Amino acid sequence: MRLLSFLVFIIFCATVLAWDKEDHEIFDLVSAIEGSEGRGTTFYSWLDVPSTASTSEIAKAYRKLSIQLHPDKNPGNKKIAERFARLGVVSAILRNPASRKRYDFFYKNGVPKWRGTGYYYSRFRPGLGTVLTFLIILSSGMQYFIHLSNYKRDLRRIEDVVREARLAAWGPKMVPVEGQRKVKVNMRGRQRYDEDGNLIGGKTIDMVVSGDAVYVLDPDGDMHPVDSDTATPPTVRGTWFLALVHSAYSFSLNKIKGNHIEAQTVEGLEIDDGYDSTATGSDQAGSGTVTPQEAVVGGNRKPATKAGGKRRKAVRKR
Repeated sequence: MRLLSFLVFIIFCATVLAWDKEDHEIFDLVSAIEGSEGRGTTFYSWLDVPSTASTSEIAKAYRKLSIQLHPDKNPGNKKIAERFARLGVVSAILRNPASRKRYDFFYKNGVPKWRGTGYYYSRFRPGLGTVLTFLIILSSGMQYFIHLSNYKRDLRRIEDVVREARLAAWGPKMVPVEGQRKVKVNMRGRQRYDEDGNLIGGKTIDMVVSGDAVYVLDPDGDMHPVDSDTATPPTVRGTWFLALVHSAYSFSLNKIKGNHIEAQTVEGLEIDDGYDSTATGSDQAGSGTVTPQEAVVGGNRKPATKAGGKRRKAVRKR
């Protein structure tokens, strides 16, 4: 949470401090012109010239408009003096190559809006999808770097444990010996004395040193190697969002496979319960045995012929 707040603060400072004094003058002037001349009014539209106008064309348009907005031509208009002054500033900006280049940048990309403490761009308003995507990328990246930090810490811890085991097995000179040697390695610090002078021993585990290999010895006698492969390295796929997507995909795939196998099983059972085409002669008509075609639920089906060989008429039920 502190890291996220720090990043927001850095972005805020970079956004606010990105504008210099001349930029702020342009922003204030644009806001004032839109307030007096109408929303969406630009320096060029106010002078009624295209954005590609030359310096002479801008000067000519300025002289024409300044005559119309001169205070002497508009007596009694209290706001005309402010408009006339803004027109002079606009003309000065557009006739200065450096200032005009700066204004043209905001003219093409949009002018930031005032938001209480500074100017911010409001042309692009991120939607919910954009915000969620940003949060997913940010949280996944932070999770990855935290796992990377833990992985490096585990590697250092493994190196310390291996060194302690070899030191206990080989002695201070660290000369390798042949065969296996069972040693005890302190896992919770070295022995120390408390305030009362009592000796407190750290937690130890049984380990086996065989050549350069080091193993952890279980109470059952099983040995597990201790090396760099013991630590789990971080992966992008292991971040929470990709892991969630992979789990959902695996669950859906297994469910589809399960439904397919179940459908095949039910189809096989239906085939086994059907009529057997290899029926014997005792199952044929006239043998005295009821065939599957004659067997009807409730016993309501009648034979197709009467006694004596006459054929029975079919009666339609109403």
